Amino acid sequence: MIDAKILLNFFKKNKIDFFTGVPDTVLKNFTNILTKKNNIIASNEGGAVSIAIGNYLSTKKLSLVYMQNSGLSNAINPLISIAHPKVYSIPVLLMIGWRGAPGTKDEPQHQLKGNITKNILRLLNIKFLELKNHKNFNKLKTLINYSLKKSRPVAFLIKNNTIILNNKKTFTKKKNNLSRYFFINQLLKNVKKNTKIISTTGFTSRELNQIRKEENIYNGRDFYMVGGMGHSSMVALGCSLKNKNQVICLDGDGSLIMHMGSLISTGFKSSKNFKHILLNNHCHESVGGAKIDTDKINFEKIVKEFGYKKYFKIKNTNDIKRSITKFLSSAGPSFLEVIINPGIQKKLTRPKDLLEIKKNFIK
Repeated sequence: MIDAKILLNFFKKNKIDFFTGVPDTVLKNFTNILTKKNNIIASNEGGAVSIAIGNYLSTKKLSLVYMQNSGLSNAINPLISIAHPKVYSIPVLLMIGWRGAPGTKDEPQHQLKGNITKNILRLLNIKFLELKNHKNFNKLKTLINYSLKKSRPVAFLIKNNTIILNNKKTFTKKKNNLSRYFFINQLLKNVKKNTKIISTTGFTSRELNQIRKEENIYNGRDFYMVGGMGHSSMVALGCSLKNKNQVICLDGDGSLIMHMGSLISTGFKSSKNFKHILLNNHCHESVGGAKIDTDKINFEKIVKEFGYKKYFKIKNTNDIKRSITKFLSSAGPSFLEVIINPGIQKKLTRPKDLLEIKKNFIK
C-alpha cells in the first residue's frame, strides 16, 4: 500500500509541484488531494501531456501527468511527435492507473488494454516501473532523475487498491432533486419501440442496463459504450446517418468535453433523427468525483453555433415528462442538457454478453 499524502510529499521533495491529467479510479485517492493551484484536469490525456510540455518550456521543471492506461492511446501523439528524444526531447513523468493488469480481474475492455500496456510503453521507448509500495520510491527517484538527465518521458504503473487515503475529500454537492437513474427511467418510458440509444461509458451505461432489468422497459434498443470515452456521439452519428429510426446519444459531461470537437460533426452533419442528451453533474463521477468546470459552460450557445437546431434544458423533476416529449418530437439535431445530482444506484451491475448486446442492437 502507498499513502497518497506520503506520495505527494515525495513528489514535492523531488521538485515536482505541477500536475495535470484525466481522473482515474485507480488513482483517485491521490488526485483527489491535489489542489486547484497546481493541478489542471485536462479534457483528454493528449491535452494533459501537451500542458506538461508547455509547463516545461516555461519553467524547465518536470510535470506529472496522471491517466488511466485506457487513455494512454490518447496521449501517444504528443508523446511521439513532440516530447520524443528524436523530436524536442522533453521530460514528462506519466502516472498510469493500470486497469486490467495481468493476474487481476476486470472488465473485457480493461483486460485487453491491461495486457498490452507494458508493450505500448516499450514501443514508445518509454522507460517505466511498477510502483507497489513505499520501498519502490528510490527506484522512482532514479526514474525521475533519468527523465531529467536524458530529457525524455518516463512512466510508472499503479495497480488498483495500491494508493490509500484517510479523510477522503468530497467534491460534489447536491444541486437539485433529479438523479441520473430517474431521468433515464422517464426517458425510456417515452421513446419509441425502434429508437436506437447509444450510451456513454461509466455509470450511464450501467444504470441504463440496470433499469432495463429492474423495470422491464423494452422501448428502444441500447448500445453500451463500455469503453471509448468521449466517442459516444460519433458512434451515434454514424448510426443515425443511414437509419430511419430516431437515434439518441446519452452522453456525460466528462465524456463530451474529452472530444468536444465532435460537436461540429454531430451538429452540421446529422439529420432530424439525431438527438443528443447531456447528463451534466459537473464532475468525473465514475472515477472519483473530481469536479470539472461544466457548470460554467453555456451549452445552449455552443451547440447552436455548432449547428444544432433545438436546445432544451431540464433542471429538476418538475414537468419532466412534458420536457422529454418536446425534445423527442422536435426536428433535430436537437440537444438536451439535464442537470443531475451525483449518485448511483446500490449494487450497480455492468453490461454483460457484449456480443449479444451488439446483435440485438443491429436487428
